[in-house]
Amino acid sequence: MMIFTLCEGKNTEDRPSSESFFDFTMQNVRGQNIDLKSFEGNVLLVVNTASMCGFTKQYEELQALHEKYADQGFSVLAFPSGDFMSQEFGSDEEIAEFCEVNFGITFPLFSKVSVRGNDKHNLFAYLIQQDNQDFTGGIRWNFEKFLISPEGQLVRRFRSSVTPFDNEITSAIESLL
Repeated sequence: MMIFTLCEGKNTEDRPSSESFFDFTMQNVRGQNIDLKSFEGNVLLVVNTASMCGFTKQYEELQALHEKYADQGFSVLAFPSGDFMSQEFGSDEEIAEFCEVNFGITFPLFSKVSVRGNDKHNLFAYLIQQDNQDFTGGIRWNFEKFLISPEGQLVRRFRSSVTPFDNEITSAIESLL
């Protein structure tokens, strides 16, 4: 099994291949390494977020979605990024405080990462290349969403404008639970 940490996300040349989303280890906003394998068996909605974006209000729906399905084996995982017009705070502490105070976020919030460009993190290099019924390729903006199966495979992708409670997302989640 290949494990990648936050520190190993800079080089987009000759990236090692992974077989599953669960092959990665990421750092959360509190500085703890989280083995994504700990989420194995759950349906996950991975979202690249930003605190100062027009889509930031989606945090409220993401929290509600997390609460609605958490007891059935579902979680939202947020990965803040400042790649789009620097719309994310500088520090993980600021990001955590903003999310907790303004939206009561209880789902896992990870350390700020790059999701595009030459320094994109290995996790997002992996995700954007995975076949799914929607599309592959680069992330266009904040709050794009990746639906991960309990086996760690990318099942669906949704652009930023598709809100968390859009029927397209909720029915896809329910079909995997």
